[in-house]
Amino acid sequence: MTFSLGRRALIATAAAAIAFASPVVANADKVLDSIHFLIPGGAGGGWDGTARGTGEALTNAGIVGTASYENMSGGGGGKAIGYLIENAQSNYGTLMVNSTPIVIRSLTGVFPYNFRDLTLVAGTIGDYAAIVVGKDSPINSMADLIAAFDADPRATAIGGGSVPGGMDHLVAAMVFEAAGKDALAVKYIPYDAGGKAMAALLSGEIAALSTGFSEAVDLAKAGEVKIIGVTSDERVPAAPDAKTMKEQGIDTSFVNWRGFFGAPGLPEEDLAKYQKALAKMYETPEWEAVRARNGWVNIHNSGDDFKTFLEGQEKVIGDLMKKLGFL
Repeated sequence: MTFSLGRRALIATAAAAIAFASPVVANADKVLDSIHFLIPGGAGGGWDGTARGTGEALTNAGIVGTASYENMSGGGGGKAIGYLIENAQSNYGTLMVNSTPIVIRSLTGVFPYNFRDLTLVAGTIGDYAAIVVGKDSPINSMADLIAAFDADPRATAIGGGSVPGGMDHLVAAMVFEAAGKDALAVKYIPYDAGGKAMAALLSGEIAALSTGFSEAVDLAKAGEVKIIGVTSDERVPAAPDAKTMKEQGIDTSFVNWRGFFGAPGLPEEDLAKYQKALAKMYETPEWEAVRARNGWVNIHNSGDDFKTFLEGQEKVIGDLMKKLGFL
């Protein structure tokens, strides 16, 4: 089963490399004095890494003067969204990072609002999903994990940094269904953001972790975890030894988009500046360094294109969740 996210624009690495050679980017004019990033989850998760990586690239490239960050966990991301909506006028200097869960959680009613209640700024990157185990785990492949599940499903808990029925849960269910197993039999344990979920894996609370590929890369390189399956169509250069699901006979692929939203009522002038800053970012070597380090895919869909993309997501994800019994 392949879950294709039909995005409007995919920026090829080869094309980006040509742009990086341009002497113009070295003296990019500053677009904004500052940006404050609101992160709906805790430290160490995919939202956290995306916001901080984006801020790093924007400031290092001179496109933005300074960047600040605020982690606001709670409600599966709903606390931060509610805060941004309820305090809109005082947060015109804030960009909130979000991703596929903003669609999933509105579909499931985890919170009463959706992306239409915010100002859509731009989609920026895609992050593959991965199944990860601890370094000392006897599990070394998806075949091993499936065998452990077959032997004792309740003892083979899969953790994730999202609520039940959320993205990490959905990815685990997709993978197990594609492997011919009952997706609803998977014992899923939720944690508040990827950092806590990873800590649970390392402490042995769970057998495996469903997470973003970028969240697992550094720990895998440090020898703390083993990536036993990636939802990409081909191996990702950031972790070339990590096998794809398809290589292991599990016919599924998935990429989680991430992007930025502003407060409702954000003035058009401010919106245009945010969109300009993000567009310029792709032309810089500072961004390519961040992107490559995390194994992200460049996705850029701004404004109306972003809205069209998100509306498509609602239908695709909604249909899939109904098929898997989550709706």
